[in-house]
Amino acid sequence: MSELEHTRRRWIVPGVAVALVAALGFGIWYFVFRDDAPPAVDLESATQSVTTDPARSSGGASLIAGTWTVDISVGDLAAGTASFVGYRVQEELASIGAKTAVGRTPGVEGSLMIDGTTITEVSIVADLTALTSDSSRRDETLRDQAIQTGQFPDATFVLTEPIELGAVPTEGEPITAEAVGTLTIHGVTRPVTIDLEAQLTKGVIVVTGQLPIVFADYDIDTPTSFAVLSIEDNGIMELQLFFAQA
Repeated sequence: MSELEHTRRRWIVPGVAVALVAALGFGIWYFVFRDDAPPAVDLESATQSVTTDPARSSGGASLIAGTWTVDISVGDLAAGTASFVGYRVQEELASIGAKTAVGRTPGVEGSLMIDGTTITEVSIVADLTALTSDSSRRDETLRDQAIQTGQFPDATFVLTEPIELGAVPTEGEPITAEAVGTLTIHGVTRPVTIDLEAQLTKGVIVVTGQLPIVFADYDIDTPTSFAVLSIEDNGIMELQLFFAQA
């Protein structure tokens, strides 16, 4: 072997080894440690899900006033662009590490009523038996543990105080509001205040919101599993809803 070939091999072999280690490290990160949970709800992203429909209309108070119902035909749940109610919880999994568990149900029904510049009524029911995450094992566990969807299939929110908007919503203008009402989960009803963002877009009222929840407040025990090392005692309820005029 010539001196040149020997020198070249001395550089190539370590280089290949470094490349293999880097590739292995990336593979471990991508398949094991990477947290690929869907992003949290975001009003701007949600409004992009609304397409133009000639049957819809938007405009002044005379067109905004009235009853609006949840429209499940808008968007695609798999892409995170449909109406849903869900949870976001931090968990520690054996052999994997920290993960953000996200589950969402498209089974949402409800309505809101607008009178002038005031939202006078809101009622939402979410079918928790349809909660789906990236783990069927997790989804099955929730039937008998934690929120026990087999025994308590629905979560409900009812507005108890009118929401004063201050002005009639206009097309494309985002607004923020607080929805004061009662939330029922796991058979327990408690008063809550949900921070909301909303926007009238192409004849659809788009609403997103988040609410921190302490499980003990709703008599929810954290689930146990051989694959789960720990789960935080609190989480986030998130919602993304599209309302069309009834």
